[in-house]
Amino acid sequence: MQLLQKDPGIELLGLFTTINQKFERVAMHAVRLDLLKKQAYQIGLPLEIIEIPNPCSKEKYEVIMQGFIERCKFNKVEAIAFGDLYLEDVRSYREQQMQDSGIDCLFPCWGINTTEFSKSIIDLGIKAKISCLDPRFLDDSLAGHEYNKGFLEKLPITVDPCGENGEFHTFVYDSPSFAEPIRIQQGVTLKRDKFVFTDWVQRD
Repeated sequence: MQLLQKDPGIELLGLFTTINQKFERVAMHAVRLDLLKKQAYQIGLPLEIIEIPNPCSKEKYEVIMQGFIERCKFNKVEAIAFGDLYLEDVRSYREQQMQDSGIDCLFPCWGINTTEFSKSIIDLGIKAKISCLDPRFLDDSLAGHEYNKGFLEKLPITVDPCGENGEFHTFVYDSPSFAEPIRIQQGVTLKRDKFVFTDWVQRD
């Protein structure tokens, strides 16, 4: 987001995300829909919510995403940005899905050293909480932890500091891009489907 905002040649039109239709949460991140809407509100951009059924086949997912791409074309969107860092297979899949759309794929974070990137995220004042972790790679005690330098110091050397391989996921509650921080409080932490999830809820 920060990198795109700094580019004078880019006009940001909106945000998009997929959610689990049944649970109204981001898959894996398990972030509540109302918090996603709050993020977009604080950034000041419209949010396109793409509902994915549970369960969902690859074929069904691709039909749904193609519908989103068609809406982008209708609205004259010239490019879609993704936050991928270095996973070649993920990037190739995105490019393949977009190749006949006439819409460019942007990867503003691509190739950035993740050790340095994680530190710069914190130094910029972006604040986040751990919402999900994979206990095969991280200790359960890190569930719900603040994404800060203390957290990075506790990571095993085999874990990517940006969680690019799915070792953990976060919820950003404050950022220089936000008009105001999102007031949140920690809910229940539980283990489900081999992952540890921490629920974050909006505080009045």
